[in-house]
Amino acid sequence: MAQSITPTILVEARHIETRLGGQTIHRDVSMRVQQGEITALIGGSGTGKSVLLKVLTGLLNPSAGQAMLFGEDIRAAARNGQLAQLRQRIGMLFQDGALFSNLTVLQNIATPLFEHARLPRNTCLDLARLKLSMVGLPALAGDKLPDELSGGMRKRAALARALALDPELLFLDEPTSGLDPVSARSFDQLLRTLCDNLGLTALIITHDIDTLLSITDRIIVLADGKVLGEGPLDTVRQLDDPWLRAYFASRNPMPNGDR
Repeated sequence: MAQSITPTILVEARHIETRLGGQTIHRDVSMRVQQGEITALIGGSGTGKSVLLKVLTGLLNPSAGQAMLFGEDIRAAARNGQLAQLRQRIGMLFQDGALFSNLTVLQNIATPLFEHARLPRNTCLDLARLKLSMVGLPALAGDKLPDELSGGMRKRAALARALALDPELLFLDEPTSGLDPVSARSFDQLLRTLCDNLGLTALIITHDIDTLLSITDRIIVLADGKVLGEGPLDTVRQLDDPWLRAYFASRNPMPNGDR
């Protein structure tokens, strides 16, 4: 009889409580992200999705509970001076891209390499050009400032920067926010292709239902300061929650089966 393989957990929250300014954001959040999957974190506005992302990347300490990266306790890693090494194994795409406006796109992509790779500057720029190509941007885009690019191109440039250090794990905060539908779906498919081809794991905060339908393996739902439920799309669809019903109803077929 074949033995089942236990999935490797790259990110884990254990009974996380987070309080900010006297307000409780998370009451008892426990969740996991498995290696090789694209996991989406969804929930209504104000449910603490972005705050949880900060906790899981060590940018914010929870009031209680334990956050883990690659099996290591984040708070203990910070005390032992190991958190920076853990962070070099992750890439982060912020909601607005967060590119440096006074640097060219190529310089933006190369910034993590300048800071951490201990390589000659020209080698860092050559690697940045490779990442630029990986996300489907032309070489000429590297010479432009972020404001000279379209929204979709800026998102791709931000993704290229997140990939600069060859991470194992990507965190993405609303990566398709502000994009037109064609650009959003193109970005989704790029992310799926990169994850499949490079063996990456991704945790995405999103409101984009088309992202859920097209590229995610698992979904985690935040509500009322805790995880309401998690699992594949079909499992999450069955959860009895008013916000979820309204959310998925926005993509229900029209009467008589017409779309």
